[in-house]
Amino acid sequence: MQYKAENILVCPMASETDPDLILSITPEEAGWDYIYFQARRLSAGRSWSFQSGEHELAIVILSGKFSVASNRGEWLGIERESVWTGAATAVYLPRHTQFTITAEQDSEYAVTWVATDEDHDPWLIPPQDVAVSVRGGDNVSRQINDLLPPGSPVHRLVLVEVYTPSGNWSSYPPHKHDVHIEDEAGNLIEADLEEVYFYKIDKPNGYAYQRVYTDDNSPMQQAGNPIDALVKVENNCAVLVPEGYHPVVSAPGYTTYYLNVLAGSAQSLANQDDPNFTWVKHAYQGVDPRLPLY
Repeated sequence: MQYKAENILVCPMASETDPDLILSITPEEAGWDYIYFQARRLSAGRSWSFQSGEHELAIVILSGKFSVASNRGEWLGIERESVWTGAATAVYLPRHTQFTITAEQDSEYAVTWVATDEDHDPWLIPPQDVAVSVRGGDNVSRQINDLLPPGSPVHRLVLVEVYTPSGNWSSYPPHKHDVHIEDEAGNLIEADLEEVYFYKIDKPNGYAYQRVYTDDNSPMQQAGNPIDALVKVENNCAVLVPEGYHPVVSAPGYTTYYLNVLAGSAQSLANQDDPNFTWVKHAYQGVDPRLPLY
């Protein structure tokens, strides 16, 4: 598959058969192996049912209030005013789980699932258990919410929320995770991961830019199939990162949120910087005082 700006950017779509769907990503459409992703809305009093099948699955609330009932447990009163006011609650569900989400208020949420041959316990991740930190410095400062970080008791899924203030950069210095590399002692240097970025912008008309590009260190470029795509991202859009480096910049005047979903060769965020830009992180003078947002 040749990746270009036209197919790494996924924007909201209207579905006559599924009107609650905001957008959908499948491995077949993305040209990769693991990640399914949907952003969905649900009006108060309505329900949505699904099953995980041969996948591990996570539900992340974006706004509203709902409950989840399943054959593996029930979780009531999952609530979030918006992505701008606090960290998410997430629900992790193992293989062979049938579940129904019922909205108590108008709600939006993300659901993502990846194939697995492992069984792990269902898990509610409440906001108070989400580690919040500020990464980077100067105009590369951003807030990180680790919803399902490396080391979590799951197989492949990693979930992270990132906030990039007005005019700032994130996923910077540009880094990649598209080759599985271990050192002689077996320590992981880089994991081979697929990644989805799902965006929210804090005000109407706001936007961010994301570039996805490969170099000679990426398998696709070595195979004669390079990527170099720059996309303008608006509210409720997503970007596919199959390989390569993938920095983000938030337009002045707007705060950018994105939910990262990653899965691949390890439940890890192991990555390597673009060697042309890694020096930047040794030159920061301070941290943006606007962070953390909460």
